[in-house]
Amino acid sequence: MIILLAVVGILGVSASGPIMAATAASALTIAFWRNALGALVMGTPVLISNRAALKNLTRTELKYSAIAATALALHFACFVTSVKLTSVAAATALVCLQAAWIALFQWFRGRRPHRTIMLGLSVALLGVVVITGFDMGVSPEALLGDALALAGGALAAIYTLAGSKARKSMSTTLYSSLCYSFASIILLAMCLIFGQELLNLPPQAWWGIVGVTVAAQIFGHTIFNYLLATISPLVVSMMILLEIPGAAVLAAIFLGEQLPSGTYVGLAMIMAGLAVVIMHQGRGGFKATKSPVAGPGNG
Repeated sequence: MIILLAVVGILGVSASGPIMAATAASALTIAFWRNALGALVMGTPVLISNRAALKNLTRTELKYSAIAATALALHFACFVTSVKLTSVAAATALVCLQAAWIALFQWFRGRRPHRTIMLGLSVALLGVVVITGFDMGVSPEALLGDALALAGGALAAIYTLAGSKARKSMSTTLYSSLCYSFASIILLAMCLIFGQELLNLPPQAWWGIVGVTVAAQIFGHTIFNYLLATISPLVVSMMILLEIPGAAVLAAIFLGEQLPSGTYVGLAMIMAGLAVVIMHQGRGGFKATKSPVAGPGNG
């Protein structure tokens, strides 16, 4: 059963990039509806059976939930835009650098990484250089998409770190519904500011929005949250790395996306580097230094 759930979860998150790239709606519109529908699905049970938890939220819970939601909203704005500018495979690989960003944030806070983690970060960084180097020759738009995907990965790391603080005392359902709700409000404001169409969309666009919500937001992320309670976070993190080749394969099959051979080398380097980082983070690959640098909290 666990293996089956893992496969479904990987397919769900892998389908995210291809579906959003093919959806005939603006990036902000897709990001808004994805979070709004996710909030509706996750929040309804909370409103029906757990209203007391909403009333008893502490300042700390609200603070870290708000930070996480803001980072999540900006993450989706960057990532969805990136898959419309560069290849789905490149955008997915670059946004999956979340684990590397977390390692860097821990380093900035004074937790010196082990040399093996440094090696993994270096290999992943070289993979980024390889991908962006090839995209530089494709178009300025592709290079901008790469930059947005990198920013999306950093924002995902902030979302994860803040979320780990909030979830110390919040259930997954309560935290998810609150976070998705805050994120959808931020994205709605961004849509209104930039004049993005929210309702008058073609039927194909609505199918795409529903598809990415069900596949990635509900099934993908929810399944991985469930698996965290049954298997180690390290194994789950390694599973999520399969999103990179999964997205590349799905984009090639359904979007006919063809990449320069060098880009595949960059994807492999990022996967290998991140695998090293994740494995050694799980083994306590950081040492405290005397003068920690202020930065995002880690949990």
